[in-house]
Amino acid sequence: MKKFRFLFAAYFVLSFFLYSCHEQTVGAPVSLTLSEGFKNPVGFYNAKPTFSWQLPISDDVKSQLAYQIVVASSKELLPNHPDLWDSKKQESSQSTFVNYEGAHLKSRQKVYWQVKFWNQEGTASQWSEINTFELGLLNNTDWKAKWTGLDTAKDSIKGVHNFLMHIPQYLRKRFKLNSEVESARLYITAKGVFDVHINGKDVSEDVMPPGWTPYNHRIETLTYNVTDVLQSNQNVLAVELASGWHSGRISRGTALYENFASPKILCQLEITLEDGSKQTIISDDTWKGTTNGPIRLAGIYDGETYDANLEMPNWTNPEFDDSSWQPVEVEAIDDGVKLEPKRHYTVKTKTVLDDVKLVSVEGNAAIFNIQQNIVGVPKVKVPMKKGDTLKIRFSEMLLKDGTFYTKNYRSAHSTDYYIASKDGLIEYMPKFTFHGFQFVELSGFDENATPEPNWVQGLAQHSNFEQKGSFTSSHDKLNQLQSNITWGLRDNFFDIPTDCPQRDERLGWTGDAQVIAPTALFNYGTHAFWTAWLQSLRENQSEHENGAVPFIVPDVLQNKNASPGWGDACTIIPWDVYNITGDTTILEESYESAKKWVDFYKSKVKNIPYVPSMFAFGDWLQPFPKKDGKMGNRGDTPNELISTAYFAHSVNLVSKIAGVLGHNEDEKKYKSLYENIAHAFDKTFFDENGKYSGKVQTQTSYLLAIYFDLLPSEKKKKAQQFLLKEIEKADNHLRTGFLGTPILPKVLDAMGEIDLMYNILFKETYPSWFYSINQGATTMWERWNSYSIQDGYNTQPMNSLNHYAYGAIGQWMYERIAGIAALEPGYKKIRIAPVPNINFLNAASASVNTPYGKASSSWKIEHDSFYLDIIIPPNTTALVSIPTTNSNDVDINGEKISKNEIKNQKEDLLIIEVSAGKYNINSNFKSKK
Repeated sequence: MKKFRFLFAAYFVLSFFLYSCHEQTVGAPVSLTLSEGFKNPVGFYNAKPTFSWQLPISDDVKSQLAYQIVVASSKELLPNHPDLWDSKKQESSQSTFVNYEGAHLKSRQKVYWQVKFWNQEGTASQWSEINTFELGLLNNTDWKAKWTGLDTAKDSIKGVHNFLMHIPQYLRKRFKLNSEVESARLYITAKGVFDVHINGKDVSEDVMPPGWTPYNHRIETLTYNVTDVLQSNQNVLAVELASGWHSGRISRGTALYENFASPKILCQLEITLEDGSKQTIISDDTWKGTTNGPIRLAGIYDGETYDANLEMPNWTNPEFDDSSWQPVEVEAIDDGVKLEPKRHYTVKTKTVLDDVKLVSVEGNAAIFNIQQNIVGVPKVKVPMKKGDTLKIRFSEMLLKDGTFYTKNYRSAHSTDYYIASKDGLIEYMPKFTFHGFQFVELSGFDENATPEPNWVQGLAQHSNFEQKGSFTSSHDKLNQLQSNITWGLRDNFFDIPTDCPQRDERLGWTGDAQVIAPTALFNYGTHAFWTAWLQSLRENQSEHENGAVPFIVPDVLQNKNASPGWGDACTIIPWDVYNITGDTTILEESYESAKKWVDFYKSKVKNIPYVPSMFAFGDWLQPFPKKDGKMGNRGDTPNELISTAYFAHSVNLVSKIAGVLGHNEDEKKYKSLYENIAHAFDKTFFDENGKYSGKVQTQTSYLLAIYFDLLPSEKKKKAQQFLLKEIEKADNHLRTGFLGTPILPKVLDAMGEIDLMYNILFKETYPSWFYSINQGATTMWERWNSYSIQDGYNTQPMNSLNHYAYGAIGQWMYERIAGIAALEPGYKKIRIAPVPNINFLNAASASVNTPYGKASSSWKIEHDSFYLDIIIPPNTTALVSIPTTNSNDVDINGEKISKNEIKNQKEDLLIIEVSAGKYNINSNFKSKK
């Protein structure tokens, strides 16, 4: 009997072991992230994060049936004893943006988490690796420090337009530690921009932190793990501080500027020592400072002046003698201004361009071509003579005589100076400014030296997001267009979405932002970037009781007006971000803001019901306007038509957002309002034949009516024909500005006029996307005709050669040329539907890192065959449209498609539905020419 019991027990143990092994045969989840894509962040902003993960790529894993998340205060508690949250097994395919529902989390808290899933067959995965996040200081009350710095306003240095300038400050605090350091965190921010050092070492590689927000509402804080740079005994915390956005003339609004006096820092160094004690170093009146350092002046518009004769060797080290430095002044924290951890990535130097050409030399002046219009700074290595000044100028392009074209910089001086302290080779890069440029002019170097191309490098700087997508094709100019689009995005995403990076503007125009958001989200991981900027938008909107959304964010213009197509960023961008990421958080955060914007439209309705009468920028920079002068910049589509169209569109989006969020009554209310506005739009602006009833016919008037679905179905079909006539009149060229251009490809696509869209896209002459490329552009331009080789530069002073708005065509390039689009929010269901046109190209491919993993579509046409290679990530499905001239002759992974695999079949198109995996598809295809 004992022997039987022993054998039974052994059998049970073995069976359990084998069963457990079977349960653990599926690989662990990968790519764990928090909220808008953060990976193991320190100083995180969100005490109620969402969790996301991806399923491993494996033949055993197609989809997810269930998941379990465990969260704990230490890694030793995982996975079996989580003390903060255990979601338990949840029967759900959701693997993105799962809400945290555990214990309340506090400032500074470090949290550990893991996840597992069950695949489509119910087999459990292994637990993921343990991931972490550490919260920053979430509340003003967490700060014991004070705003600290020198009174630089008293110097009364006046610059361009008599704006106050501040000499950069050098600030220090020496302190002693009686034990080795176990851990240390530096919490820091500034009214201005800073670079921080501890014991002679740089704390980070951040560029001009903390960034730009509406400073009268919120200042972002940063957290650095500085455990490794501290030491027992003497230490020093040293900060360089300059004006940046906060105290420079970019904050031009008078009321704001008066409040933005001398720059200040706020920092709190919290240290845990190995002996168990804690020590906190704060910014207060025990610090010392000087303005007698090498950076003499620094401004965003005007550049930096550096005098090497005033360098202070070892000033960031503890042994430096600061006895001659001045005492600082301090200010208490204002509870009316929130101090919150930065919720997107800081600016970094992302690319170094060293393939530089020497263009010309005249005396001891030389011009260098970086060969790409970039935003950032140069790094120069130049032979100098003691006491001489190196002058560094910038230009986006050259004049015909080879000299600099800087008229479009307007009042931005955009010049750096370096004063040499010795003979020999100097190395310099500006720290507290940035420039938009392709050409660099150096003058004042050693006149006996022979300039070399390696004297200059271009350091491209932008917010630290990573590449998310890629697009390429068999057409060189289309590939150059993709390059111009992506460079324009990087160049203008310098902490906020700017309209231009080179002139005396560099502001966050809302209209430009809303048209480029989808293209940006295809190319780069800008989820956090947009959610952070939208928080600033809501803060500025709160200053207007009527719900107006300002032209720019942060709003330094302080203009009480608002414009259709610009203010609608508060509805359009959240909806676009939601559809591309699947994250409903952005809808929740933006919902009340969107409703207030709709109320603003309502307040502008006067004589005609549902037709707002309000200021408008119009279809900005429409080519060939009938109007003259500055008013011509607004195009020929009437303000009232644009206002009513966007009023309807925002109301429609609010209705859809309400539906997603479960606000059913609001969904119905706003849908009814939308229908009333659409009816008014139809009766006011279009006749019974579907023709726009105004004097000047414009492509944009039809595009808005069609895309926003503002006409009855039969009239809409007639309006589509009038649109085609307007395009034909323009010889299949664009006649659209900032508002019409982004929706043109979407409207023609929905109409089935994809060949026409190809025709417009591949036009070589003005106005077209390839026109600027033919003139040498390496970025998108503000105007369709900013420059021509034959006629030179557009005479208008507003002429940025780095302006992303017209790059919105990038979305169509991904979705229709390469053929990747989201059918359900966040790519839970994917559309693969490339539409080739052999008249223009015979191959194209794109990939997108979706929330579920990489999706890709790559096609080519060879010898009357269409080849399509696709990747569909786990936990998603895809509808695949296969162009073919013989739907009975299609192979997938080397085998004929069976009838039960076909979702829909036409003579020239086959649609199938597939699950996760790789697929090689081949069809018979004879293209029309």
